[in-house]
Amino acid sequence: MPRPASSLFNRVKRWLREEVITSPLVSVLHPSPLRMKGLGLFTLIGHPLFWFTWAVWLPQPHENLALRLFTGSLGLLLINNRISANPSSRLAGQVFSAVIWFELPFLFNYMYLCNGGNSVWLASMAAMILIYYFVTDWRIATVGLLLAIVTARIAFELLGPVAPLLAGDSLLAGMMVLSFCVSMGVLLGLSSANLRREHLSHTLTTMGIMAHELRTPLATMSLIGDAMRAEVANPSVIDGEPRLEKLAQRLHTLVRNMNHQIDTQIANARLLKLPGHTEVISAVGLVRDVMRDYPYRSARERESVVLQVRRDFQFECSHALFSQVIDNLIKNALRSLAAVNASTQPGDLLLEVGVLQNRGCIFVTDKGVGIEPELQLQIFEPFFSTDMGTGHGLGLAFCQRVVLGLGGHIRVKSAPGRGATFTIELPLG
Repeated sequence: MPRPASSLFNRVKRWLREEVITSPLVSVLHPSPLRMKGLGLFTLIGHPLFWFTWAVWLPQPHENLALRLFTGSLGLLLINNRISANPSSRLAGQVFSAVIWFELPFLFNYMYLCNGGNSVWLASMAAMILIYYFVTDWRIATVGLLLAIVTARIAFELLGPVAPLLAGDSLLAGMMVLSFCVSMGVLLGLSSANLRREHLSHTLTTMGIMAHELRTPLATMSLIGDAMRAEVANPSVIDGEPRLEKLAQRLHTLVRNMNHQIDTQIANARLLKLPGHTEVISAVGLVRDVMRDYPYRSARERESVVLQVRRDFQFECSHALFSQVIDNLIKNALRSLAAVNASTQPGDLLLEVGVLQNRGCIFVTDKGVGIEPELQLQIFEPFFSTDMGTGHGLGLAFCQRVVLGLGGHIRVKSAPGRGATFTIELPLG
């Protein structure tokens, strides 16, 4: 069993390297000028109000007006336009880290010791830890918290008032509460960091997909432009039609295909921001519209797509949104067919519309390469693709998100070498 243990150790090692060392530090989480100024204003006004609360209204054993006023004045640094105007800059990050460190972990640790670790300051410490992990990178927060514990203890010994030392059960209980807060802060910080990296990765991937999808037609358009330039100098005729006219038609087709690709990628990228607008749609009418407007690569490919209407039905959705669902399924099916045979026949891609058990159904069946059984549960996951050459894994995830949002279901039935059938079930409108 040493090999599995070694494999697990290597995975943990890689994970730690990525989370702790490789990932860039983000000093200011969710940076914006308004948020930076808001935090500065809260610091400027909040600390004098805290002094009034703990010194006058609900008196605690120890409060320090001078310390509160100094800490509050640090808020002016965050409000300063040089800092707040560009909160993502290195200077802003350094100033923010210093100000937040002093007013949160250092000040709270110091006051916790000065007040003997009573219940008010134990609760304040717990809230401070969670806030600290919320506003800055979890690694900065962890190091800052450890540094604050040491420096606050030194400051307390040198400058602090006479206060009872924490000991016994009260010390143990306080440490348990604060340890829980730290562990939750680290866990939430890790989750937030992973989510930020995932969003960035998805954004970059979507941009890469669009660049890849558009680069080929752009290169073809460049060649067509060269051919049109040559044709203007020496006009010719092919099959009784000016070659220049044929080149212009091909150029228009490429532009239409590019617009189609852009619309598809934008729709696929909006997995979490689907529009709420709905209208009553005829299933047959929508499928026919998609079949008509799809940018087929050839007349033979167009003839391979057949619609069979068993019974039309209506449902509520955005016409443009659900058109992208059918469009994605047609595109995947045509790619699967092309991988099997370049010479397709009518009916190789069959779209059926019907009603079963008071549910509207749309079937998309192809005679393509099929899908391995172990992959059928993964194909609806974002960025998982069975076609590593050209697939990007957004299309089916988008389809599932739309269908589930309508209260429906989408599933696949397939076998390697025997094609695939995607079934969409929808509530009747």
